[in-house]
Amino acid sequence: MTNFQKRITTSAIILPLSFFFLMQGGYALLSFLFLIFFLGTFELVSTFKKKSTILFLDLILILSLYSIYYLAESGEAAFTLLLWAIILCICSDVGGYVFGKIFKWKKLTRISPKKTFSGVLGSFIFSLLSLILINNITFKATILNFFEVKYFFLAIILSLVAQAGDLTISYFKRKEKIKDAGKILPGHGGIFDRIDGLMFVIIVTIIFYKLNIIP
Repeated sequence: MTNFQKRITTSAIILPLSFFFLMQGGYALLSFLFLIFFLGTFELVSTFKKKSTILFLDLILILSLYSIYYLAESGEAAFTLLLWAIILCICSDVGGYVFGKIFKWKKLTRISPKKTFSGVLGSFIFSLLSLILINNITFKATILNFFEVKYFFLAIILSLVAQAGDLTISYFKRKEKIKDAGKILPGHGGIFDRIDGLMFVIIVTIIFYKLNIIP
């Protein structure tokens, strides 16, 4: 089985499982988030050597998991924003991969050699598709209208945050001279390899929510 096939198979299992616990909420979601925390922390301690790196990444993980639980349990609007943030990260990631493969533009940075300017553009474009997806998914089920102009700007901002988060984790891995943060997820690497951008997006999303920028 190729690495790409492993990625597809792992994603086909993880995504439905994650959405299942999100929909369940309560103690089921809390237990799932604790599992991610313990696996992520184990991954950090066993892979990274610098204590400052471990503490920083563990703090980001804790803040993101808390943000997920808070948004999931704070009513319909907050839960919808959480779903959008997750879908946006997936779209941004897919867009970066697809455009990066099709259009061989200049490399973006030495931190992550596979990142290209075409990938950045693809991430921005696909992040806008998340607005169509979330609007269709939640149609008649929520008062939020993701076709409002502000959400187009927010989609670009959150996509930028996701890409910056990805590069941040890549930076720490490069400092440690490692390719993956772990081996828990076949085809993806470790927990931090899969949720690198999502952690930062979720934290920014809850900040926007608390500041009443969204909804």
